Amino acid sequence: MLSAAERDRYLRQIVIPEVGQAGQNRLARASVLIVGVGGLGGTSALYLAAAGVGRIALLDPDVVELSNLQRQILYKTSDISRHKVTLAAQRLHDLNPEVEVDVHKKRLTRQDAASLLQPYDIVLDGTDNFEARYLMNDVCYELGKPYVFGAVQGFDGQATVFWRDRGPCYSCLFPEPPPEGALPGPAEAGVIGVCPGIIATIQATEALKLILGVGRTLCGRVLVYDGLAMDFELVELRQDPDCPVCGDRST
Repeated sequence: MLSAAERDRYLRQIVIPEVGQAGQNRLARASVLIVGVGGLGGTSALYLAAAGVGRIALLDPDVVELSNLQRQILYKTSDISRHKVTLAAQRLHDLNPEVEVDVHKKRLTRQDAASLLQPYDIVLDGTDNFEARYLMNDVCYELGKPYVFGAVQGFDGQATVFWRDRGPCYSCLFPEPPPEGALPGPAEAGVIGVCPGIIATIQATEALKLILGVGRTLCGRVLVYDGLAMDFELVELRQDPDCPVCGDRST
């Protein structure tokens, strides 16, 4: 049951037919793990906390660097050299004290990924490396949890949702990581500061729809954003029968 203060806080959402008080209660009971609290994860976290998602977990081992501030709007100049998850947790609490925030000051590893992901309803990807993405995909598929994917580079971005039995998985889209050195890393490729914010808000929207059980999610489709052309394109995905994760002979 929402308190008077909560009804006031979430009034603009509660009046939406697809949300209502029942939907707001679902948000309050939901939990989301955000892996990587940078331009994607940090921005998504702000919107999820503001919307009233009851439990948000933040996982990131890094500290704030000066080069982060061009796109990671959760942080400020005086935060440099401090741990991102500590700062982010305080910012989310300041924004919405009703939200419970779990802090994991570490990197996701194969040894503990299952135990870290298990307590949460949804996993949201704020990382920038293939190793973490394949790991999240594998564990989310095994646990049957939605994996909300986002990626950015330059003026471009992508977003989708991978969820077992509701469409293909990340390994269907990228069967193997590219050879080392074949693609430029985030520092070499660069990204315009607003691009992570655009993709992050799409990721947050998908997470909210998953919690509320409304609308059509991006399962089975990739939303491709071209900032220079200001163009959004939806690309249909098909499950790969030879996929090592979700195919007919998965390993």
